[in-house]
This record gives sequence, structure tokens and C-alpha cells, in this order.
Amino acid sequence: MSIPFPPISPEIVSVELFGVTLALRWYALAYIAGLVLGWQAIRRMLATPRLWVGPPPMTADQLERLLTWVVVGVILGGRIGFVLFYQPAYYLANPSDILKVWQGGMAFHGGFLGVVVAGWLFCRREGIPMLTAGDLMAAVAPIGLLFGRIANFINAELWGRPTDLPWGVIFPGEAAQTCTGVIGACARHPSQLYEAALEGLLLGSVLLWAIWRSDALRKPGRIMGLFLTGYGAARFFVEFFRQPDAQFVTPGNPLGLAWHIGGYGLTMGQILSVPMILAGLWFIRRARRQTGVR
Repeated sequence: MSIPFPPISPEIVSVELFGVTLALRWYALAYIAGLVLGWQAIRRMLATPRLWVGPPPMTADQLERLLTWVVVGVILGGRIGFVLFYQPAYYLANPSDILKVWQGGMAFHGGFLGVVVAGWLFCRREGIPMLTAGDLMAAVAPIGLLFGRIANFINAELWGRPTDLPWGVIFPGEAAQTCTGVIGACARHPSQLYEAALEGLLLGSVLLWAIWRSDALRKPGRIMGLFLTGYGAARFFVEFFRQPDAQFVTPGNPLGLAWHIGGYGLTMGQILSVPMILAGLWFIRRARRQTGVR
């Protein structure tokens, strides 16, 4: 028993203009919605005095400028991370393809590092406390993750490993034809939806509770620590069900592990998540020692 893939087009609408087809895709809309809703959520937090010790850490004008920096950080970091972490050999041989972002290929861990760098530069320039700015950006990150993973599902990409569970999905194209030893269509874990639920809904709910019910923003670094730990743990777990990138799968390494000894090891997603978990635990511990001063 399995679930057929729903007939949803990756394109919301497309028009042809002067011989060129322009399309609005769910994936692009996910980025836009995540950034806009995240910006609005931060505005509300900044406008709520009881969440802060003293005045809010930035003005509305500074927040709008920060949004521009974050957009650049997400795009550059996500693309560079995908190139370096997942397909360095291919892009070394085809450097012109690095700029073809419309063909897909973004890495969350790279996008995260891009946002960190962009946020650090912006905070230094504007004189904004880095930890507090990090808390604000981390607080709204699950919004983008939720929409982004749903868009991955609609695009029928980043699918999971083969499964015979009743909620396995028969994805179209290559996904249905690459299961070794399986006759007919191949059902797979909808790992994109697992991530949407864990990294988006669950993690976002935890952060919202911490902000609005336990005054977490009064201890800089706590929300950022919760996000890093929560995302890292969720991604580490889902990697057990997510199909690894093709370049890691070899006859001697059918699980697609980026590092392994005797068949036991970690995928690239798990390797990149471990430092996030450790850093998150460090920020949580540090925040517990704070007295509520930014």
C-alpha cells in the first residue's frame, strides 16, 4: 500500500513574454513567504516591550535593512554551500553552472552560514547586539523551513529512502525507478514532510513558547541555542529516512554515507548537523548564566 504523488505542478503560473517563458514557482514563493512573514514576526517582537530588558535592540528601519542583508546571505550561502558540500567535483569541472541557481541546488547549512556572516557584518556596521539579532533571526527561521520543505515536496525533490510503510509516496520520475530489487513503482518516505513537521511546525512552536511564555529574549543567545540544537537534532534524525545525494551512493556504500567505517557512519547532512547541535547546547548553557542584560 502506498500513496500516489498528488498532481501539483511546481509552477503556480507561467507566462510567455517575447519568446521567453517566465514562471512563478512554489519554491520561489516559499522563500518570499518565509522572508516576509519572518520580517513581520520580528516587527511584532520588537514592538512588544515586555519581551526585552530595556529598549528593543533595533529600530524598524534597521530591521528593513537587515532583511536585505539576510536575502543576500541566504542566496549566496545556500548556493556556495551546495557547491562545496555536495557536488564540488562537478562544479570544479563546470564552473559556469555555479551561477545557474534556477536549475536548483541550495544547501540549508550553507544558507545558514551565509545568514550568520551577513548578520555579523550588519550588526557590526549598525552597532546592534549580535546575540540578540541572532535570536530574532533564529526565532523566525522555522517559518521559512516549513514553507521550503513543503515546496521541496511539491517539486518532488529531496525524497526519502524506499519504504513499504502505508504512507510511502510514489514520487514521479527518477525516484520511482531507482529502487534496487523493487518491481514496479517505488514508494519512498516523504522525508520533506517529516522535515516540515519537525524543523518547521514543532521547532517553531517550541521557539514561540520560549519567546512569549518564558521571556527567552531576555537572555541573549537562548533562542539561537534552541534553534541550533532543535534543527540539528531534527535534521540528524530525518537523515535516516532521506535518500542521500547520488554522488555518495556507491556499490560499497549503499547507504550513501559521507563518512563511514565498516558500513557504519554519517551522511553529509548528519556531519553538518553535529556542529550545530554542539554550538546550540553551548549557547543555551551560556544564556542560563546571563542576568538579562543584552
